[in-house]
Amino acid sequence: GGPGGPDGPGGPGGPDVPVTEPLDLAMLDRLAGVIRRSTAAFEDYDQASALEFAEQFFWQFCDDYLELVKPRAYAAEHDEAAGGSAVTALRSALSVLLRLFAPLLPFVTEEAWSWWQAGSIHRAPWPVAEELEAIRSASPGAAASSRSSAIALEEKRADGAGLDAAAAAIGAIRKAKSEARLPQRSGVARVLVRGRRDELEVLASVAGDVVAAGHVAQLEMVPADNDLTYEVQL
Repeated sequence: GGPGGPDGPGGPGGPDVPVTEPLDLAMLDRLAGVIRRSTAAFEDYDQASALEFAEQFFWQFCDDYLELVKPRAYAAEHDEAAGGSAVTALRSALSVLLRLFAPLLPFVTEEAWSWWQAGSIHRAPWPVAEELEAIRSASPGAAASSRSSAIALEEKRADGAGLDAAAAAIGAIRKAKSEARLPQRSGVARVLVRGRRDELEVLASVAGDVVAAGHVAQLEMVPADNDLTYEVQL
């Protein structure tokens, strides 16, 4: 079988569609880096660092990525390309995370693995960054108007910048709702983001997921000579 068990990294039946959406690609890029760092730590007999790398990613994955991608994943039946990208990315990340945690959390990972994979997780191959390349398509270069700007955006996204940008934006929206004592499902009339143009381009590439997850009616981005700031109008 392929990485992650007999059905491949996507879980039962394997991934149905390639990963194409910028937020999903950014998450996988970040995860590929985690695989490399955790593997190097284990090879140096540094189990504490290997666990730390996996845990740090796990909490960002749960707190930010899952919340951002849920609307698109739930819509997979109606939007096979974008929704399928989310489902494939989620399945693949779960497979990798369980295998990263398996040496240190042997029993709980074995149980979780059995819910959707055949065989023992402890007989599954150790994850490698290259397996994530097999499920992805070329980035569509959202928000890029030329080949040069598309390449620049790709380079910025390569270290997970899109995931960080989306997480910061949804975090500002959550904070505004919490301070106003509103439920997180409540709508947002307008979000105004000011910042440097290159950072706005990264945010623009994942804006669709931010808008959907935050229930935002209007997202406006204005270039400025400063780090990104967020003005949320409820």
